[in-house]
Amino acid sequence: MPAANQIKVLVVDDQLSMRKLIAGALMQIGFRRIFEENNGKAGLAHATSSPVHLVISDYNMPDMDGLEFLKQLRAHPLAGKTGFIMLTGRADATLVGRARELGVNNYVVKPFTVTHLKAKLEQVIGKLT
Repeated sequence: MPAANQIKVLVVDDQLSMRKLIAGALMQIGFRRIFEENNGKAGLAHATSSPVHLVISDYNMPDMDGLEFLKQLRAHPLAGKTGFIMLTGRADATLVGRARELGVNNYVVKPFTVTHLKAKLEQVIGKLT
């Protein structure tokens, strides 16, 4: 069982308020090593230069959306196996299917609760202590 406070999580969302909401939820769960980026390009640069265990990324962002971010991350030789959770207000089957094709580990639809987020996280990284 992984200890939440030892896991590095990168939150990528173009909205500051959503990044803070996600980070706050992660802190309630016990995560302490939380990093934030405001777009897919910055998230990709962070995840490939300073590896993390898990990425939680919005889908709808300017410049590089969450699907392109996921695609490029999966193609990276070192960071390609990083856990990836897509977080979005869109839950249509096409988007979910495309994310699965690209290797998303889980999907969270906004709005979410801390309990729901924790359950989705544990499906990706295992039961938390």
